[in-house]
Amino acid sequence: MRKLILIFWAFSALSLSAKAQQITGVVKDEQGKGLDRTTVSLLRAKDSSVARLNVTDKEGRFSIQATGGKYLISASHIGYTSWISAPFELTADKEMPVIQLQKSSNQLQGVTITAQKPIIEVRADKTILNVEGTINAVGNDALELLRRSPSVMVDKDDNISLAGKNGVQVYIDGKPTPLAGADLANYLKSMQSAQIESIEIITNPSAKYEAAGNAGIINIRLKKNKTFGTNGSVNGNYTQGTYAKLNGGLNLNHRNKKVNVFGNYNYNNGKFLMQMNSDRRQFDTLFTQRNRMLFKNNTHSYKAGLDYFASKNSTIGVVVNGNIANNDFNTSGPMQFVYIPTGQTDRVLRASNHNDMERDNLNANLNYRYAVAGGSELNLDADYGFFRIRSNQLQPNYYYLADGVTETSRAIYNMIAPTDIDLYSFKADYETNYKGGRLGIGGKIGFVNTDNDFQRYDVFNSGKVLDTLKSNRFKYKENINAVYVNYNRAFKKGFMIQAGLRMENTDANGNSTGFKQNGTQMVPYDSTFNRNYTNLFPSAAITFNKNPMKQWTFSYSRRIDRPAYQDLNPFEFKLNEYSFMKGNTRLQPQYTNSFDITHVYKYRLTTKLTYSHVKDIFAQIPDTIDKTKSFLTKRNLATQDVVALNISYPFQYKWYSFFASLNSNFSHYVADFGGGDRKVNQEVFSMTYFMQNTFNLGKGWTGELSLLYISPSVWQGLIRSDAMGNVDAGLQKQVFKGKGTIKVAVSDIFKTMKWGGNTDFAGAYSRFSGRGEMPQFKLNFNYRFGNSQVKAARQRKSGIDDEKKRAEGGGQQGGMGQ
Repeated sequence: MRKLILIFWAFSALSLSAKAQQITGVVKDEQGKGLDRTTVSLLRAKDSSVARLNVTDKEGRFSIQATGGKYLISASHIGYTSWISAPFELTADKEMPVIQLQKSSNQLQGVTITAQKPIIEVRADKTILNVEGTINAVGNDALELLRRSPSVMVDKDDNISLAGKNGVQVYIDGKPTPLAGADLANYLKSMQSAQIESIEIITNPSAKYEAAGNAGIINIRLKKNKTFGTNGSVNGNYTQGTYAKLNGGLNLNHRNKKVNVFGNYNYNNGKFLMQMNSDRRQFDTLFTQRNRMLFKNNTHSYKAGLDYFASKNSTIGVVVNGNIANNDFNTSGPMQFVYIPTGQTDRVLRASNHNDMERDNLNANLNYRYAVAGGSELNLDADYGFFRIRSNQLQPNYYYLADGVTETSRAIYNMIAPTDIDLYSFKADYETNYKGGRLGIGGKIGFVNTDNDFQRYDVFNSGKVLDTLKSNRFKYKENINAVYVNYNRAFKKGFMIQAGLRMENTDANGNSTGFKQNGTQMVPYDSTFNRNYTNLFPSAAITFNKNPMKQWTFSYSRRIDRPAYQDLNPFEFKLNEYSFMKGNTRLQPQYTNSFDITHVYKYRLTTKLTYSHVKDIFAQIPDTIDKTKSFLTKRNLATQDVVALNISYPFQYKWYSFFASLNSNFSHYVADFGGGDRKVNQEVFSMTYFMQNTFNLGKGWTGELSLLYISPSVWQGLIRSDAMGNVDAGLQKQVFKGKGTIKVAVSDIFKTMKWGGNTDFAGAYSRFSGRGEMPQFKLNFNYRFGNSQVKAARQRKSGIDDEKKRAEGGGQQGGMGQ
């Protein structure tokens, strides 16, 4: 803690200085030499019209004077690929990052403006991982990409945390997904990197975003082509680990002045092996288990949409996307019961599990946008989505004597669990100029209905019989209504403000039904609970950018994380003969107050210090039923305090560039569940280091080397984890005159991405460890066809809205172009 405070004092001592409004910079070629006679244009962000023109000198330098406002900078030179910046607010002198132009592979037909995306961009309010830009991303699913993303941690149960905090809200294309836990993990595993454009990690969202997500928001943006004309691409990927994996897809797009029609399809098929070991010591018995888990994935993913440009101000759109997945999950491995005083094996349980799963998902969106350049903007969205999850598990349990051969008894179960989730929502967002700034107001109405019917059968040679005492149906409905107001303004004195307030009302109803034992009779039970609560969620930020070379941002937000519906169901689910899991109807939402201080030096070195206080944090608690059995449940751990420090820096010199990011956090957990060994008081310091090295080898060759290190940490408040990390390497070659790309990559070269951890609570000590397939060899090919040359004015206009969204919050691009 003391070190973090000293670091904060050190970088907070930097001073700000005032300068005139002048934009300067330098344009260089691939060898790092100044590129003279390069045309540099200052464009107005609202309509891409030219405000000023300049030509570089012999050293490639340029200087443009302009009044305050929002602009873009573009640079073009004959024989080179053109470059364009993200929008920025000009309130004082501005030194642009070094602009490096790449030689064109063919003669351009007209002027093409191409934004060179870095692998990672760091902004004041978000970090963006551009999946399209990295070689080592090929062949990975979305969950694996998150596991390798800065500040993100994925534990042994595939729970996601961010900057040391759980309660992450995952968005797909700006829309929150209702899934959590294993359902969310399986959904992300079905989504391949070929579908993903970028991953946005937003740690302090404004009032415009939903308040859910204590740690922040992870927004996965899927690909959407905006190029004029008819074009498309095909891709294929082969991955070889312990088992082979295949995936491929097709992307098509047609765009003219009136319509934009787009669609894509991806197919994924493969086997994934994981090994998991556990040792649990409870009273005088040691339970030792060695599991081999095999996941078979067969997924079809699709997306189709249409944008109709009704006028220069109005756009009507419709988008449909979804997944159709058929998966098998097989677990096998014996559990040995060891009597600790003698060290002798008492008996052996062979409890394999086969789960045949079907997961279908569809989301439909109807949207309308009305925007006046430089004026008001109205966005309306109506959404419907569903998830249909079908699970059919067979779990045989065979008991043997210590020799593992002589069977003493058996118990075979069949669990059938269909789950239906339906989502309905409507939201409206309106923005307009107000008193020199931008005022936004809006609201949303959302409904989530879930229905889970868990049926457990006892299986005999003659057939199977429904066990009504071990079966359960759980229905959960949640309605969230929200309104918000948000205001931001830039002042000529060199600072910008943003302030917002969001109010959300939650109305939830849960109903768990089944049968229970009452003496010798079985009687029906109905466990119903209702909740209704309203919360206010303020957010604010102030950015000092009088000297753009040294920018400061101070921000605050309050957020909520509501319990997942599975965690509220009081029914006791049997995982195996000696482990159980049950929900907790008294589980309350957890709330977080976060304070951020961000400093950006010369648009490159970004330092962020965050303090968060989490109240009623969720934690998975292992507890004992009797001397041999245990159950898992979630409770509200009293408090968690987190101090996090993030330092990132991009560097480029001629043909070599890197991006380095160091994330560290100190967490303090405090809870008391009855005194004695039921107290929790943990302090832990952890850090994550990520480095991406890129080598421009010339003649269409590019190399990558990425490193990830994750120090020991704490998962879910109780599990102390071991250190882990990985080294990945990849090579890329442009072929077919730049239309084709071949990528070869090897992940986890040194087999170090292994997880492990231990818990000690309420008389039960457990040790866990596991690993996936290591290493993996990946081969990817992508080919683009159709129209690829777009006139500058058209391309700038079609892409301007996305660039504006990427630059929200006044932050600057922290990465370097490839």
